[in-house]
Amino acid sequence: MPRRASSPPGSPHGSAKGARKSPGRNRRGARRRPSWSRPGPRWGLRIATGTSVLLLAAGGVGHAMVTGLSEDVRRVDPFDDLDTDSRPRGDNGVNFLVVGTDRRDGISATQKERYNLGGSACDCTDTMLLVHLSGDRNRATVVSLPRDTYTKLPPHEDRATGKRVAARPAKLNAAYTAGGAPLTVRAVEKLTDVHVDHYLEVDFTSFMSTVDVLGGVPVCTTEPLKDSYSGLDLPKGTTKLNGGQALQYVRARHLDGGSDLSRMKRQQHFLASVISRATDTGVLMNPVRFNKVAATLLESVRADPGFGTEQMMALGRAMRGFSLASSEFASVPLSDVDHRVPGLGSTVEWDRPRAAKLFAALRADRPLSAPAESGPDAPGPGASDPDASERDGSEGGGSEGGGSDRDGGPRVEVAPRDIRVEVANATGRRGLGARIDRELRGTGFATTGAPSNARHAEQARTTIAYDPRWDRSARSLAAALPGAKLVKDPHRGAQMKVTVGAADQRVRPVRAPAAHGTPDEAPMRGDEADCG
Repeated sequence: MPRRASSPPGSPHGSAKGARKSPGRNRRGARRRPSWSRPGPRWGLRIATGTSVLLLAAGGVGHAMVTGLSEDVRRVDPFDDLDTDSRPRGDNGVNFLVVGTDRRDGISATQKERYNLGGSACDCTDTMLLVHLSGDRNRATVVSLPRDTYTKLPPHEDRATGKRVAARPAKLNAAYTAGGAPLTVRAVEKLTDVHVDHYLEVDFTSFMSTVDVLGGVPVCTTEPLKDSYSGLDLPKGTTKLNGGQALQYVRARHLDGGSDLSRMKRQQHFLASVISRATDTGVLMNPVRFNKVAATLLESVRADPGFGTEQMMALGRAMRGFSLASSEFASVPLSDVDHRVPGLGSTVEWDRPRAAKLFAALRADRPLSAPAESGPDAPGPGASDPDASERDGSEGGGSEGGGSDRDGGPRVEVAPRDIRVEVANATGRRGLGARIDRELRGTGFATTGAPSNARHAEQARTTIAYDPRWDRSARSLAAALPGAKLVKDPHRGAQMKVTVGAADQRVRPVRAPAAHGTPDEAPMRGDEADCG
């Protein structure tokens, strides 16, 4: 495999020992400028958090200190075996692909219990951000890429089996699981037609540690936020979060209608708070504090070999005047937030024309938050669709497409498609269990499709057994079963059990939560991120 061509000393894209051909050069070999990275949603949020601090601060410390930090960065080659001729052309700016994984190797058992971090890592990307640093280094644009984006992975070698795999439909976050960083870069470039210059990867551990070393990060909310799954419990107003609490805040999937998409917007607000915290406390101008923050972050960061000492220094020099107003956040416009695909389940589908305009603006190095232009070349992603709806992809949220009031049926807290239900018939009435299962499935609930019989109920009343951690789902299911009684069963897990005790039990259609807070809206500047 050919190695990178060396760059002149001080070049933003100088070579790294043992690195491959520089991703920082476009197909014609044009030299590119330094880069900087910054977060957005979910994991992106965590990544951006640390990465932003690191990159912004690089210019405030000596070359020797940055050299030491650079040597601590673990390396991954995301440009391995990429076909240079088939990649998008480079542009005047510098583009980072920032991914967050759910690796939690460095988190103690006590922290896992305190912050609800049990379970196994999925070896997948929890968040993806495409971060564009403008050619004049006066603006950073962060675009959130939904992890459940429906796409087609290019042909690749499966990193688990080593076998060659043909192109196949998948969710975007599956690219990392199947082919690691190289396949992730290929998938993103194919979707966006934006050339990726640098790759940064961060996990849970570095996120928590970085927030702590900053002395905590304040967040503001217009209403109390409580999520039993992540353990988040915040009052209305402003609260300073430590690393574990901040992780709960950015991971919470059962707030704001339970959508991954609404969480992306919440995390963009958090990122703005992180940057504000880093600048207001002087971290970026204090070499000692910077070194502590950067060293903490770099314990778990992985970066491409081309992002080394010279790139950090060039970036820092270029961005000494960077502020919140220099940043802007956007999310890919969507046309379908519940696009069903056999074998994949619920995915999200991009609004191709509007997404194309957004990425065209990045390639043209235009700001997204500028006033909207008329005509086919308008750079912005467009206004949000009032009928767009949210989804979660796991228990606790999402929507089935919203629906207007004329559709009938009450709106519920959790989208029916995200609620798993088994049905048992305790009436002795033949076929009743099958009918209830069928009608619940017809209104959107994820029933097992295999109703069973139960002992005859002493009381002619239907019951819903549920785990208290899924109380919002239980209430949503109860809304579809008039007269049903909720019965707590602490160890049930996510699946509800409906025991039909009323011979005349009926199923009432219900509607998913109204769409609100989705990130499919006008881009936001960092200084516009208020209380959210």
